[in-house]
Amino acid sequence: MSAADREAVELFKRDVIEPSMEALVILDFWAEWCGPCKQLTPVLEKVAAAYAGRGVKLVKVNVDEQKLIAAQFRVQSIPTVYAVFQGQLVADLTSARTEGALGQILDQLLRQLPIQGADDQRHEDIVPLITMGEEVLESGDVERALSIFSQLTELAPEDPAVIAGHARALIAAGQREEAETLLASVPEDKAKDAGIARARAALALAGDTAPSDDLSALRARVAANPDDQEARYELAGALMTQDRDAAADLLLGAIERDREWNEGAARKRLLTLFEATGLEDPWVAAQRRRLSAVLFG
Repeated sequence: MSAADREAVELFKRDVIEPSMEALVILDFWAEWCGPCKQLTPVLEKVAAAYAGRGVKLVKVNVDEQKLIAAQFRVQSIPTVYAVFQGQLVADLTSARTEGALGQILDQLLRQLPIQGADDQRHEDIVPLITMGEEVLESGDVERALSIFSQLTELAPEDPAVIAGHARALIAAGQREEAETLLASVPEDKAKDAGIARARAALALAGDTAPSDDLSALRARVAANPDDQEARYELAGALMTQDRDAAADLLLGAIERDREWNEGAARKRLLTLFEATGLEDPWVAAQRRRLSAVLFG
């Protein structure tokens, strides 16, 4: 092995193998003359930057300058992109040429591998505070919950659990526009987070709520004609943030009478209620069983 080759191996150990002991390294084999490589570079750089806080690092390997390394990885064409963890090749990313495709693969890998980035560590540090904020919000002390999540937002502005809790506290405080603005600022790579989805459902739920002074008239309409689907739907919307049991009863009754009414509006509203409550909530599990019995019983 020549001196140049030994130096290349040492650099590879320093830049790839050692960092991969704790991080997921995206290894990009490229060359100056490669047009597709130049097109892919900004995509890789953007994705790597977005995932840096989750323990992802991008390393570029020029195949003309580091032929030994390219040969070791049996690179036959470029661009070739691999993911390396703890010195082992764990995925071939070559076919993923868009941010969405790369993000999907990285999300899957990060769920499977024991990698903890700076974002994960920061989240762990504030989990007790997030839990406290959620408990305070659940107890109905909206003002205090809003204060807790406002402070957490200063500490971790991109943490999806913080954003979700803050948005739901804003919604509970009647500040829907502020909540909508906050949710609109969610980074693309965190938009599918379950907590964010729950907050968006809570926002939709708040928008569905009818004015409280309409309740008497709506109750009277349902009592006079249980088959009045429009009245059932509107009354359920008014009750969703006040009495979720009654809202669920009304919507399940509407589905049982005519599941296709208004393009399945009652079922869609019920599912929004489930998501806003939290899909892991025991109440939701019980209501899902009731819905299944109506749909398939």
